[in-house]
Order: sequence, then C-alpha cells, then structure tokens
Amino acid sequence: MGAGVMRSMTGFGLGEWTVGAAQVSVEIRSVNHRYCDVRVRLAPEFAEHAFYVEQLARQHLGRGRFDVNVRVHGSEQHAPPVAVDRLRQVYSSVCALRDELDPNSTVPIASLLAAPGIFVSLDPNRDRELRQAISESMLSAIKALDAMRKREGSCLRELLKTHVVQATELVHTCSEKSSHMAENYRMKLRERLNRLLSETSTHLDEARLEQEVALLADHTDATEELSRLVSHLDHFASYLDASDPVGRRLDFLLQEIAREANTLGAKCQDSDLSLLVVELKTETERMREQVQNVE
Repeated sequence: MGAGVMRSMTGFGLGEWTVGAAQVSVEIRSVNHRYCDVRVRLAPEFAEHAFYVEQLARQHLGRGRFDVNVRVHGSEQHAPPVAVDRLRQVYSSVCALRDELDPNSTVPIASLLAAPGIFVSLDPNRDRELRQAISESMLSAIKALDAMRKREGSCLRELLKTHVVQATELVHTCSEKSSHMAENYRMKLRERLNRLLSETSTHLDEARLEQEVALLADHTDATEELSRLVSHLDHFASYLDASDPVGRRLDFLLQEIAREANTLGAKCQDSDLSLLVVELKTETERMREQVQNVE
C-alpha cells in the first residue's frame, strides 16, 4: 500500500477464476465499521473453505465490514458427496432437541447442510484446485476493491482538506474578534451606564467599570481554547497525507475540536462571535460525517 494514500471504507470488488469446468467468483462489498469485520457466504457444500476465505481477507484488508460472497458455477462434478450417516446423526440430534423445546416445529434438511462433516471430499486434488481458484479470485477481488477504495479515499481527502481550511479560517476570525471583545464590552457598558446615570447627579465610577471589564475578560478569555483548536486542526491537516490508516486518529481529533468549540461557544459574549462558533461546529460536523468512512 503506497505512501500518502487515503482509503474509503466503502467499495466493491469482483474476482473470477476458472478451474476445470467450474468458475469461481468472489464478490466483496465493504462499508464503514470500527474494526475489521469479515462475513463469508458460501454454498453449504463448500463451507469447509469459509475459514480459509476469512483468514485470507483479514490478511489483506484493514478496518471496515466486509461481506464476502463466494460462488462456484458449473461445479456439479466438483460438489463433494454427502456423508449420509453423519447427516442422519445430526438430524436425529436436532429432532430430539426439537421434541424437547418446540414439538410442533419442523426441521428442514437443507438447514442441516452447513453442519460440520456433512460433505466429505474423496479427491484431495479437487480440494487443492478449488482452494487455489478461491484464492486467486479472492486476491483479484481484493485488488479491485482496494482500487475503488483508493479512488473514494482520494475524493474524501480533498473534501476534508477543503473543510479543514474553512474551519481554520473560522478559528482565526474567532481569535481576531475575541481580542476586541473586552473593548467592545467596555464601550457598550459605558454607554449603558451613562444613559442610566444621565438623569441623576451620579457620575460613572471608572475604576468600577474597569473592574467589571476585567472580570468579564477573565471569564471569557478563550486564548487556550483557540490555541488548542489551531493545534488540532494543524494535526488534522497533516494526517490527511499520512501513509497509514488515520480514520481513528482523525475521529479523535474531531472529538477534541468539538469539545473546544463548545467551550468557546460557552464563553462568547458577542453575537458575531457566537455565529462564527456555530459555523465552526457545522464544519466540524461535516468533517465528522466524512471521517466515519475513512479507513
């Protein structure tokens, strides 16, 4: 996997391989998931290969949920015979349990075919050929899936870069406006007090005014929050060109960014600044939605 490649967790891959008169096809569909979750579907007569398919998928795939569907076409001569005695034994055991738990229910024979040991192979060469065909089809499907995830990931990266630039600009604008917040508050408070005192002989106490302004400035000082926001966004931008999967790190950074934005909003005493914080939260949510699909 090349350096600086971002992958989406959504994709589709198809691989096919011919063995004798049979054709093996493997479809892999992936969606976002916190871990690597592989789910394999095969016809019951080939269920013995399910674990091999799952392990092969886990070796080559990262984070995400992967639905792997393996089909074998034109394989009548490849289908292994049924172990009749084993099937009778399983059926008898299931019926005994049915009689104990739910006497009125039926036990379809088809539902028992996935039980271990129902199909037995009499030809080791056939098993090796079929497994090789499954392996080749799997690798081809994984390659196609990876190419699609790279294309989707490239689009995600460019979109996230746009959002992080916009979020950074909003933080810088918030920083600029917050630097004038104390002075704006002083002016508004002075005007309000002068208006209230204009009809009395009382004069404005400048010392008390400065005390109130200083108190507000202390309670609304967002220097640390703004500094951390810049740092988080810088780290976020640097991870977008990383060579390894970064989805979890990006998600963690967005949680921290959202936390700082909430604290910043709580300290706002200015309507214009409050609107900027709302825009910042909106950008953060847009990034969060996109990051959910990054490997």
